[in-house]
Amino acid sequence: MNIALLSDMAADGFGDRVVVGTRDAGITAMDLRSMSTAGAEVIRRARADAVVYLAVNGPAFPVAMFSAARAGVPLVPVNYRLGREQLDALLANHRSALAIADPEHVSILEQAGLRALTTEQWLDQTRTTTPASVTDGPSDGIDAPAVIIYTSGTTAAPKGVLLRNENLTSYVFGSVEFANADATEAALVSVPPYHIAAVANVISNLYAGRRTLVLEQFTPQEWLQTVRDECVTNALVVPTMLSRIVESDADKSVPSLRNLAYGGAPMPSRIIEQALRLWPDVGFVNAYGLTETSSTIAVLGPQDHRDALASDDERVRTRLGSVGRALPGVRIEIRDEGGAVLPAGHLGRICVSGEQVSAEYAGVGRVVDEQGFFDTRDKGFVDDDGFLFVGGRADDTIIRGAENIAPAEIEDVILRHPDVLDVAVVGVPDEEWGQRIEAVVVVRPDAGRDAEGLRAHVRATLRGSKTPERFVFWDQVPRTETGKLVRRHVVDRLVSESAPASVNGA
Repeated sequence: MNIALLSDMAADGFGDRVVVGTRDAGITAMDLRSMSTAGAEVIRRARADAVVYLAVNGPAFPVAMFSAARAGVPLVPVNYRLGREQLDALLANHRSALAIADPEHVSILEQAGLRALTTEQWLDQTRTTTPASVTDGPSDGIDAPAVIIYTSGTTAAPKGVLLRNENLTSYVFGSVEFANADATEAALVSVPPYHIAAVANVISNLYAGRRTLVLEQFTPQEWLQTVRDECVTNALVVPTMLSRIVESDADKSVPSLRNLAYGGAPMPSRIIEQALRLWPDVGFVNAYGLTETSSTIAVLGPQDHRDALASDDERVRTRLGSVGRALPGVRIEIRDEGGAVLPAGHLGRICVSGEQVSAEYAGVGRVVDEQGFFDTRDKGFVDDDGFLFVGGRADDTIIRGAENIAPAEIEDVILRHPDVLDVAVVGVPDEEWGQRIEAVVVVRPDAGRDAEGLRAHVRATLRGSKTPERFVFWDQVPRTETGKLVRRHVVDRLVSESAPASVNGA
């Protein structure tokens, strides 16, 4: 089933409702169908076998997504922050694509041999082009993926994840009720277009009938003001954004906000507890998923959050640190290194199956076992009530001597310190132990850089072998735009710096 059907259903169900952009100048569901039908004709005339999108998020993005779907070719949103060498390498995979770009990127695309349109030129053409014929679905390329997303490459070179129409429609049908939003609802999305959450929000909010708008450049003040000005009811942020919002001095009143979803990286318990108390009437949702799973596979819902915050039962309260329970149609198993399924409470590798799970890579194919399970390479466990706890990447494990140490456990303890805003714990090469534990910490501007105080704080909870041997203070730790920690960059900088110069300052 082609994702263009979602646009058709929206146009037939609530055609005059604005579904993209601002209330005053947005695109209606009927407009979106018309523009994407015309956009498909533009793609066909260009004889393109893909649509490369190299721009910030905005109205051109959903139009491009559904146009590509109707033309039967994949949409390829590309990270506009990539260096020229990486960008050229990705573009080399799509020589026959039609490209849509911000004006500053057009020349780069043309040098790579692609036909390029600016976002404004693209939108103009979708408003003025007359299709040669109107079709209900893709005219060719029916086996092509709907979207190709290149992973962030936090541990290796980016890989192209192929998401097929059936994966994306399965995700929507399994998690969203058609037309369940009323005409006043609006969703504010603060993630870039090359992230799976951006793709998922376009199709899920459209299917629900909810208007979607994008904040291109995030600041706490701009986010809060946009929520108020546009009467935003639903919003999506990454943990670092929520941290900056609740810690800011800005006016935090958000009378229209009903639901706030977060994900993409671990959420410090201190921050989510602060947010729950700040906005007690807002329903918080922690969504866990991967590009390979077409976005969310587990959700910690609003009532789960409230129950955990109010409970005196430590077992229930710790659920604030979980990502909730699996969505309908998704199966999650925790397995050991040999592939055996582990019982509740045992830490292992998170494996997942379901129709929304793509687990397919360009040039590689599907990476699933004989039972259809995909190894996410995330570590975690499921408690007796089915709540999933994620403990970081398997690749992140620090091996100190013969002991495997999860950095996420140490980071969680350090983040409980009231002066700490952010932290990264990594293993640095060591001749005696193989790796030694070091922590990079970001503290409040008015706080002192007290390494011994932090060391004592960790030792009060964890044993000595899990206490970082060195605390380094930086102004920020390297993260992607969606909040994922880039550990290899932390290790590289720590190795290159001299210990005496790093212990007391950035």
